[in-house]
Amino acid sequence: MNRLLSHRWAKPLVFALCLLPLSWLLYQVVQDLLGANPQEALIRATGDWALRFLVIVLAVTPLRELSGLSALARYRRMLGVFMYFYALLHFLSYSGFDMGFDVADIFNDIVKRPFILVGSLALQLLTPLAATSFNAAIRAVGAQRWQRMHRLVYAVAGLAILHFFWMRAGKNDFAEVAVYAGILALLLGWRLRKLRPRPR
Repeated sequence: MNRLLSHRWAKPLVFALCLLPLSWLLYQVVQDLLGANPQEALIRATGDWALRFLVIVLAVTPLRELSGLSALARYRRMLGVFMYFYALLHFLSYSGFDMGFDVADIFNDIVKRPFILVGSLALQLLTPLAATSFNAAIRAVGAQRWQRMHRLVYAVAGLAILHFFWMRAGKNDFAEVAVYAGILALLLGWRLRKLRPRPR
């Protein structure tokens, strides 16, 4: 399996698979399949995919360690960039459809509504992570500093689930929130246990 994951065509294939959600959304737009409120459907769908990619990114290390598939590590940065891509699409969909790209209105809305504030903060924290997800940036920043900076993904996970919770609060729809929160808690717990100092 490691050999298959290391094949030269494996990464392009995963890249294409990561674009499938966007392709499906565009197809639904063209075919008018997004229901009575397509703008809201797009905002929600892009946000859902950003959260799903966050789960996938955080799952890479546990899956690699449990399965022994070391080649999984070569996909982590690409999956992280796609997480940022869908999060950015989510914010742009909100900015365009809800706010008409009016910067003043967007700023006022962020300040006024806590769930948009935490979502925007999560996106801001993700931006430097996405910007340094290539080899030249790692060399420029330094490997240790790069690793410390990318631990911001833990804060992003907390902000993302809080954003998701507040979005569902108005509809009293918490079942999906609980599922994501449980999965993220397990994945973060797995990663954080490795940061504890080992007993001498």
